[in-house]
Amino acid sequence: MDVKPFKVEVPDAVLENLQRRLADTRWPDEIPGAGWDYGSNLAYIRELVGYWRSGFDWRAQERLINTMSHYKATVAGMSIHFVHEKGTGPNPMPLVLTHGWPGTFFEMHKMTPLLTDPGSHGGDPADAFDVVVPSMPGYGFSDRPSQRGMHVLRTSDIWVELMHGLGYSRFGAHGGDWGASVTNYLGYAYPQNLIGIHTTSITRPTPYLGPGSTPLSEAEKTLLEQREAWVRAEGGYAHIQGTKPQTLAYGLNDSPAGLAAWIVEKYRTWSDCNGDVESRFSKDVLLTTVMIYWVTQTINSSTRLYYETQRHPWELKQGERVETPTGVAVFPAEISRPPREWAERSFNLQRWTEMPSGGHFAALEEPQRLVEDIRAFFRPLRG
Repeated sequence: MDVKPFKVEVPDAVLENLQRRLADTRWPDEIPGAGWDYGSNLAYIRELVGYWRSGFDWRAQERLINTMSHYKATVAGMSIHFVHEKGTGPNPMPLVLTHGWPGTFFEMHKMTPLLTDPGSHGGDPADAFDVVVPSMPGYGFSDRPSQRGMHVLRTSDIWVELMHGLGYSRFGAHGGDWGASVTNYLGYAYPQNLIGIHTTSITRPTPYLGPGSTPLSEAEKTLLEQREAWVRAEGGYAHIQGTKPQTLAYGLNDSPAGLAAWIVEKYRTWSDCNGDVESRFSKDVLLTTVMIYWVTQTINSSTRLYYETQRHPWELKQGERVETPTGVAVFPAEISRPPREWAERSFNLQRWTEMPSGGHFAALEEPQRLVEDIRAFFRPLRG
C-alpha cells in the first residue's frame, strides 16, 4: 500500500468564491417567534454567516488541522485520507476511530492527543494508542465513490485493508453514528483482526427477535417506542438522504448558508446543549466542520451513504452476535438510548458505561470522559 503525506491547503480562489456566495445569500422568511421549531433559526444562521464572513479564520483552523499527521493511501481503488498519530508509551495499541454524519475526521481532534500520549494528559503511558482516523469514503479528503454500493459494511472492509497496510494485523476500533456501524461490523466480520470494539451506538445490527429469542423487557419496549417517536419527529433528514440525496445536493452544494443550516441544526438537536448549541460547540468548531464539507464538495457523497446503507440492512440471524469483546458508552442525549439487555442480545458485552452528560457528538462534547472509558475498556485486552 502506497502511503503519502498529505497537507490540507485550500486554494485562495475557493475561499474568495465562498465569500462572494456568503455575501449574496438570499435569506428565507420565518414565522415570527418560531425559534427552532421549523428547523434552523433564521437569526442564528444569519449570526453564524456574519461571523463566517468577518470573524472566522479558516487559515487558523487549517493550521490546527495540519498539526495532525495526515496521509493518503490507495485502498480498494480509492484514495483514502487519514490521520495517523503514533502513541507515546511502552506498547501502544493500534486503534481506528471512525466518524459519522454530519461529522468528519476533525470530530476526533480533541481525543487523539489524549489517546496517543496519556502520560502528558494525566493518564498512564501504558494506556497509549497508535491512532488512525480515516475520512470515510465520500467524506472530507477521501475520494467520492463513483459507483453504487459504497455502504457502511464495505467501509469496514476498507478499514481492515488500510490497517493491514499500516502494519496492524490486529487493532481496536471505536466509533459513533455511522462510525459505530462500521466499528460494530468490524467486530462481527473480522473477529480475528479486532482486539475489541468500543462504541457509543448499538443501533446496528438489528438483533434477532424471532421465535426462540428472549422476550423484550419493558425497557426494550420503551426503546422501540422511543425510536419510532424519534423517527416521526426528527427523521426527515434521513428519509430524504436515504431516498433522494441527489435532489438535496443541488441546494446544499451551491449555498454555503444552506449547508451550514442543514448541518448545524443537527449539532444543536442531537447534542446535550439544552437548546444553546454554542454551549457545546464554538462557532469555529461548527464552521470548521461545515468548511470541510464545503471545500471538498462532499455533502452529496456523504448523504448518499444513507441511500446505499438503507439498501444493505444488517440483521442478525438466530444464534448470531458480535463475538469481539465490546464496550458501550451511553450518553444521555444520544439519539437512541438502549438498555443494557438490548446490547447483550447482539454483542459480547464486556463494559457498559452510562455517562452523566453528553450527546451524539461525544468526541467533541465529552472527550475526556470518552477517552477514559476507551482506556478502561481496552486495558484488560492489552497483551
